[in-house]
Amino acid sequence: MSAEQHAPANATEYIQHHLLSLRASHDLPVDDPGNFHLDTFWISLILGFIFIAAFGLVARRASVDKPSKFQLFVELIVELVDTNVKEIFHGKSKLVAPLGLTVFVWVFLMNAMDFLPVDLLPRIVAMFGIHQLKVVPTADINQGLAMSLSVVLLSIGLGIQAKGFVGFFTEFFTTPFHADGVVMKIILLPVNAFMQCVEYGSRILSLALRLVGNMFAGELVFMLIALLGMTWTGFNPGSLLAMFGQVVAGSVWAIFHILIVLLQAYIFMMLTIVYCGLAVEDH
Repeated sequence: MSAEQHAPANATEYIQHHLLSLRASHDLPVDDPGNFHLDTFWISLILGFIFIAAFGLVARRASVDKPSKFQLFVELIVELVDTNVKEIFHGKSKLVAPLGLTVFVWVFLMNAMDFLPVDLLPRIVAMFGIHQLKVVPTADINQGLAMSLSVVLLSIGLGIQAKGFVGFFTEFFTTPFHADGVVMKIILLPVNAFMQCVEYGSRILSLALRLVGNMFAGELVFMLIALLGMTWTGFNPGSLLAMFGQVVAGSVWAIFHILIVLLQAYIFMMLTIVYCGLAVEDH
């Protein structure tokens, strides 16, 4: 079936088309947990390899006497992350700084996919028979929850490493409500456990929803801008005039959107460091 046959017929279909992910199975419902989102997986994986390759290349070619501009840029990012880790994280771990750097750069790269014209990559992959593509991985709630869950589990691992298995779970069942007597400690044990589960659950949700909500809203605005460009052509997503309208109008919004893309990556990194710091501190 040709790309034209898959083209949306109106604005509603156009938005729905861009909001749906490329799924592993079209027989399962869209919201089925077992329905793997292939576009989110592959785009985030490719961007991750780009990050590793670029930073690895800088590390191998690093020069003290004549550093390149890209090396200075990478050093600036590393210094930014390292400064925040030293100010926030007071434990002893060689994992937190690399984790913060990875989170910051990787999330920024995924967010930055929003700067591409809305129909550019979908039109390219349509030539190869792929007619569904969600370009921004961080606009997918599955990606946001996966990253936030990983961060919280890593913070728990750091807490166990710093306090020991017994010490960590003793604190888990004795805070936030403290008691002196044995009987009161037993009574408060399920209450403390419930409150701790709520706290960790809220960390997962707050990390994911903050990132995904902002990026989803930004992606939706770009779609609306693209629709404005299509009004000049009688709703023809493939026309050169519509693409030109997307680039011009989208560039204006992209200038303002740069701050959101960068800020969301920075916030995700900061909260990652904060959660790791809270896990190793005594309460």
